[in-house]
Amino acid sequence: MARLKEFYRDTVIKQLRDQFNYASSMQVPRISKITLNMGLGEAVADKKVVQHAVEDMTLIAGQKPVVTRSRKSIAGFKI
Repeated sequence: MARLKEFYRDTVIKQLRDQFNYASSMQVPRISKITLNMGLGEAVADKKVVQHAVEDMTLIAGQKPVVTRSRKSIAGFKI
């Protein structure tokens, strides 16, 4: 994440200051939290889908995701 923070600090803040005519770099909005979510409806039929999704999300985020399953089985949702 240090790479993204450095890119934001060096490139994005300067571009936003120029685009919106901010007087100070402290006026530029900051990113406080990034949340990634992935729904896997097809995981009901094939359990390998979850493993592939975990690998993909790890590559995207740079950290291992938490796999959360449904608490309750609802027949209408095919969970």
